[in-house]
Amino acid sequence: MSKARPRVAIATGDPAGIGPEISLKAALDPAVQAICQPIVVGDANVIVRHAQAAEISAKLVPIRDLKDAAAPGLAVLDVPMPEIKNFVFGENGAAFGRASLASARRAVRAALAGDVDAVVAAPQNETSIAAAGIEFDGYPSFVARETGTDKNDVFLMLCFGDTRIVHTTLHVGVAQAVALITRERVARVIAATDTALRQLGVASPKIYISGLNPHAGEGGLFGREEIEIISPAIGEAARKGVDVSGPFGADTMFHKKGCDAYIVMLHDQGHITAKLLAHNATAGLTIGTPILFSSVAHGSAFDIAGKGVANPSAMIEAIKRLCSAPAAVKAA
Repeated sequence: MSKARPRVAIATGDPAGIGPEISLKAALDPAVQAICQPIVVGDANVIVRHAQAAEISAKLVPIRDLKDAAAPGLAVLDVPMPEIKNFVFGENGAAFGRASLASARRAVRAALAGDVDAVVAAPQNETSIAAAGIEFDGYPSFVARETGTDKNDVFLMLCFGDTRIVHTTLHVGVAQAVALITRERVARVIAATDTALRQLGVASPKIYISGLNPHAGEGGLFGREEIEIISPAIGEAARKGVDVSGPFGADTMFHKKGCDAYIVMLHDQGHITAKLLAHNATAGLTIGTPILFSSVAHGSAFDIAGKGVANPSAMIEAIKRLCSAPAAVKAA
């Protein structure tokens, strides 16, 4: 691909939420325009409605083929969804679930074809996706399916500022999450994190890893997963040359500095930290797949959808982070 700036496809997420609005605001942000060519992906009629509601007056150029994305104005790769023609902001529904994943799927396929260099996805609504009867537990497993990657090798990395947090398990019940934490899975998340950091330009990554139990098990007093599962996986990774330390108590690990990523065992161990430290400004990077894919770590905010007040900071952060990755720069 020969072009001055990397192309970033922005999948607009749930049509009834704030996704299309923050996608437009991020794509039109001067800092984003300076580092990439953003292409908004979704139903063009929905995107126009969001633009009108938010009083965004930029020229939108609907296209059906990415070869036409060079025309003046903001390119909108149209993914028509006739069943949501007359939608209501802030509504749940199966049609919205189908539409949000249709835009993400089109963006992923563009990345696999080499037509774009990275994908950033706006928030979906899991209730609407469930209403559509679609299996979905987050973007990482969705991207795994769409790219033909084993879902067990794909993980979520939350990013804000210089902090990166990777999750060993994600959107499953706590009992199921504990059952999923095996020596093999912990080894895989360490390897995926090391590889992703190198793709992001970190030459010699250093990784800290948390325990599962309070105080990382306190030497077996509060559980033996650290002794029987996590520590052996850390030792195996270290023998392969990965600079990884732990397990540390999840309540104190984030006070430790000097690492390039933290790995946690459970969803809340990472998400609570991220949302306290970087409210609505966290990007979620899917790691372990052949494409660069990121999403925002906040929801579809039905309560403010269509009011023009949604904050695109997390989307802008996600785009900036992807465009700084050597893989995206090299493709440009």
